[in-house]
Amino acid sequence: MSKAKKKGPQKGTGGLGRKALEGKGPTPRAEDRHWAKDRRRRQAAAAKAQGRPQQRQQQRRSSAPTDHEMVTGRNAAVEALRAEIPATTVYVAQHIEVDDRIKEIIQLAAKRQIPMLEVTRQELDRMVPFDAVHQGVALKVPPYEYADPVELTERVISRGETPLFVALDGITDPRNLGAIIRSVAAFGGHGVIVPQRRAAGLTATAWRTSAGAAARLPVALATNLTNTIKALKQQGVFVIGLDGDGDVDLPGLDLATSPLLVVVGSEGKGLSRLVAEQCDAIVSIPIDAATESLNAGIAASVTCYEISKLRAAAAAAKESLL
Repeated sequence: MSKAKKKGPQKGTGGLGRKALEGKGPTPRAEDRHWAKDRRRRQAAAAKAQGRPQQRQQQRRSSAPTDHEMVTGRNAAVEALRAEIPATTVYVAQHIEVDDRIKEIIQLAAKRQIPMLEVTRQELDRMVPFDAVHQGVALKVPPYEYADPVELTERVISRGETPLFVALDGITDPRNLGAIIRSVAAFGGHGVIVPQRRAAGLTATAWRTSAGAAARLPVALATNLTNTIKALKQQGVFVIGLDGDGDVDLPGLDLATSPLLVVVGSEGKGLSRLVAEQCDAIVSIPIDAATESLNAGIAASVTCYEISKLRAAAAAAKESLL
């Protein structure tokens, strides 16, 4: 049997542990702690040898350009496949809730023999842009092929239609671009024109925001927006710029039934000086005095709706005379 421990004070060490209680002096300076530097260097070398990125690189998504785009979201994926966008792979998350859109995506991908891969949601999160909502599905597609603005205008005129385009001046948010594409497509427009520099391009985020309208509506790229406006004016297209201080009100716009290019400036800076000088009219949207301005996407949507309404009324009046 083991002896029971005695209660009360125990015998001390007699000063034998005094050295262990003594301080070790001040902490060495960072540049003198060579052992810490050597340890970090060895860890980084080991990670590189095993092909593992360091922790900071794992947390940061690469912003390097790629040779493809990711179209995310169920509506955008369905519209892209319907329009026969040349997708190379369809990614579907595991245990996804299957609705009619997912069923159609599977059918269209099988019909066109596009490979389908089932991945985890974590893998899909890493594959798509950080601000994209994939809803469990994404398409891998080649970079968008932009149309030429002049050639696009010629095609519309050759079909006997009255052109309606929207050009973006200084808009850098791809979500605004996607919203404008959606509005132009909804109200009978023929295309959107984006500048090559200092402007949003048709990225996966723009695809997503357009809800698939980018698959139906051409987007043209202008090397120089001012020169493109001049070229379209030579083809008989009138140009109006949207600005809160415009001298023409949008309701009842006289130019609505003419070949038209609507230029939308950024919410902060508005139209650039060179672009404004090329406009045939600066048009404003009447809003409540308490509201300072409208978002670029909303302004484009309201304008396209008004033009569509005026064109429909003119067409109905013309038909009644026949």
